[in-house]
Amino acid sequence: MFVEEVTKWYKINKRELPWRDTKNPYIIWLSEIILQQTRVEQGLPYFYKFTERYKSVTEFADASEDEILKLWQGLGYYSRARNMHATAKIIKTEYNGVFPCNYETLLKLKGIGEYTAAAISSFSSNEKHAVVDGNVYRLLSRYFGIETAIDSTLGKKQFKKLAYDLLETAEPFIYNQAVMEFGAIQCKPASPLCEKCPLRLNCYAYNHNQVDKLPVKEKKTKVKERFFNYLVIKDNDSYLLNKRVAKDIWQNMYDFPLIETSDRVTEDELIQHVHFENFKKNGKLYIKSVSEEKKHVLSHQIIYARFWEISLENVLFDSLNSVFWVGENEMEQYAFPKL
Repeated sequence: MFVEEVTKWYKINKRELPWRDTKNPYIIWLSEIILQQTRVEQGLPYFYKFTERYKSVTEFADASEDEILKLWQGLGYYSRARNMHATAKIIKTEYNGVFPCNYETLLKLKGIGEYTAAAISSFSSNEKHAVVDGNVYRLLSRYFGIETAIDSTLGKKQFKKLAYDLLETAEPFIYNQAVMEFGAIQCKPASPLCEKCPLRLNCYAYNHNQVDKLPVKEKKTKVKERFFNYLVIKDNDSYLLNKRVAKDIWQNMYDFPLIETSDRVTEDELIQHVHFENFKKNGKLYIKSVSEEKKHVLSHQIIYARFWEISLENVLFDSLNSVFWVGENEMEQYAFPKL
């Protein structure tokens, strides 16, 4: 009943999306990674940019990391882009540029977990592996009335078993897309379309007034607050840029020289900061102005940033690691965080 109804609904209501018209695992992989933690509406332009620029996984592998990050700019979760680049290189060298579509082989590649491997293998070669993403967790939890936390070890096992049991009587290529699509546009997290839902007569959550209670999560993500003070330093028509080489957010992307503090700071406190002292050793710096605070929310972090406009006298920055001058008309060549 469940499988039949979801599949029937999908054939009538599915969105026309470009990666549904292909069995090419490279194209499917691109779409799946781009759409992780990204809405379809936001991810679609990026999908088109990547498929137009890199027609094959070999072309993707041959690109520089800077090119990949620049194209990815604005999507967030930049480790996804770096993992994709690493995987493309492996496929080029170890698989002769042929993108694998076998579940077990896919799991060996960087950035590909059980969900992504199941999606690629079932969509490209109809392998019988169940996809279990947030949409599927939500739909199964509500319909079958499962109160086990979806982020618990027991919950993950329980939902995975149920997903595979349901797949036994289904066509993997169709059903996996159907159950994900149903969760995305019918059984939505907020304001699901229950009154027009073909599953409502047998839906536990609908019939027991539990729609807003399911699914259950047990872990609350601890959010870290950070305070960024960017030094905006301009000399004639050039800005001082910094490459983020440390293992942190936005690794290998570019921003202005940064002083991170444990809390908000005044102008005097910033000037006396040890890292500002390092800049002053190379000449004289003066604070001209400061922006309003910008709040930038990431999945596990909240960044409070201010941009300090700096004027300078007789400053030499050659001795500062990862900092360099870039002409204003060349700024567009670099990949910056959205902030």
